[in-house]
Amino acid sequence: MFCFNADIELIDLGNGVKRKVLAHDGNMMAVEVHFETGAIGAMHHHPHEQLTYVLSGEFEFTIGDETKIVRAGDTLYKKPNIEHGCVCKQAGVLLDMFTPQRLDFL
Repeated sequence: MFCFNADIELIDLGNGVKRKVLAHDGNMMAVEVHFETGAIGAMHHHPHEQLTYVLSGEFEFTIGDETKIVRAGDTLYKKPNIEHGCVCKQAGVLLDMFTPQRLDFL
């Protein structure tokens, strides 16, 4: 499957967060998440495994009981059902990969 970024709608989720659902199928999904400075990715959890790669910007991420600053090139792993969220310190973009895919995003 080919997925061309220019052909995918950037969906405004409100409060400085936008999302593009990229390539996906039953076992895997890639999602681009765009944050304005100060935007918050509210604490939440889900049954999916998730990898997050920081494409740009700076974020304060909390995963479970640990909080760290991450920047472009850093990667985060979130096991299923762990509480996680972030605050965007400098506008940026995250690439989230889920397994299985997030049906709630479709």
